[in-house]
Amino acid sequence: MIDPAAPDQRSHWHSSLDRPALAAGPLPPVADVVVVGGGVLGASAALWLARAGARPLVLDQAGPAAGASGRNGGLLVSGAAESYPDAVARLGPAAARAVYALSVEGFYTMRALVDEEGVDCELRLSGNLGLAIGEAQLARYAAAVELLRADGFAAELLDRAAAQALVEAPLGPEVAGAKFNPVAATLHSGRLVHGLLAAAIARGGALCVGPRALAFARDGAGVRVETDQGPVRAGAVVVAANAWLARIIPALEGVVTPVRGQALVSAPAPPLLTPGFGVALTPTGEYGQQRPDGRVVFGGCRAAAPGRDVGTYDLSPTPPVQAALDAGLARIFPSLAAIPVERRWAGTMAFTADYLPVAGQLDDLPVWYAGGFSGHGMPFAAPVGRALAEAALGAAAPPALALLRPDRPSLAG
Repeated sequence: MIDPAAPDQRSHWHSSLDRPALAAGPLPPVADVVVVGGGVLGASAALWLARAGARPLVLDQAGPAAGASGRNGGLLVSGAAESYPDAVARLGPAAARAVYALSVEGFYTMRALVDEEGVDCELRLSGNLGLAIGEAQLARYAAAVELLRADGFAAELLDRAAAQALVEAPLGPEVAGAKFNPVAATLHSGRLVHGLLAAAIARGGALCVGPRALAFARDGAGVRVETDQGPVRAGAVVVAANAWLARIIPALEGVVTPVRGQALVSAPAPPLLTPGFGVALTPTGEYGQQRPDGRVVFGGCRAAAPGRDVGTYDLSPTPPVQAALDAGLARIFPSLAAIPVERRWAGTMAFTADYLPVAGQLDDLPVWYAGGFSGHGMPFAAPVGRALAEAALGAAAPPALALLRPDRPSLAG
């Protein structure tokens, strides 16, 4: 069981949450809709359900944002985990464009939710810089920008001078330029999840921390959720468990794979940059942001781990990856080499073979699920959460779920 309160497991987002604990109650015998998972997807689905007049019950074994949602880089960036040209090659032009459009919709939908619900999560609409290491990467970014713009998406290619103009501190000598994505933001991911859940609770939802969902069975027109603390009867269920999806729905074993991601946060540093950033120092990619208080969050470098940290739920940061993070951050921002690291942490992401989430219905039960966001769940959480809520309330399967169906050809390879 994950314990986000344990000193060696708390991320920066957990340790700096600075919010009263959400009211959590005992497991009730009955609920309108059960939402399994208290991360950003589950919180989004619960809020959509509550807005529609339902009373969702959110179950999370370890508490809000205990998984990947509270252990990430705090980046809300349109696009998928894979580069746009690679997605076009893998999925085909129409599907790749639809996925990217869904992520753009997700950016604006989450932005609206934060505004409408008054969620104080330090949302900064500052865009995202994809820093290019060397001319070859910059050429690949140029091809991506051309393809994105041809399909109607916002993107800009920057040479080194233009990239440096957006960054207060000197860039490392290897940085040749950047791809700028204006449809992106930085935020405090722990406060985002807390705020979305608080809004759902204020509309009649409920939170229960501790029970572990085990199985689902038909119960009249509804479903019985078996947990390790007893059953709950509900009209429908939304499973938003991401890396734990296959443990709850065994049919997804091998479709959704756990992958450990690691990150660090520095002590407050002089101003570096306002946008969030990504960089491919390694084949598995890196990402980060500078917080409003000057601290720098930086994650990635799992290519330095044996097996690239695939297949583990272990939340322990490891020396090879953390050393690679230290060295990588100094490569792109040399002025950070002397700034101490305050905290290191790890989290469990969930990957699929084609780097896109899976979503669908469990057999013929009123049980709907989504997961496997491949480290890029933030831009999809709001629209996929809404689609799951609509499906749970009896609507026909929304287009967003059909796009992410588990029988798609690209997932089968």
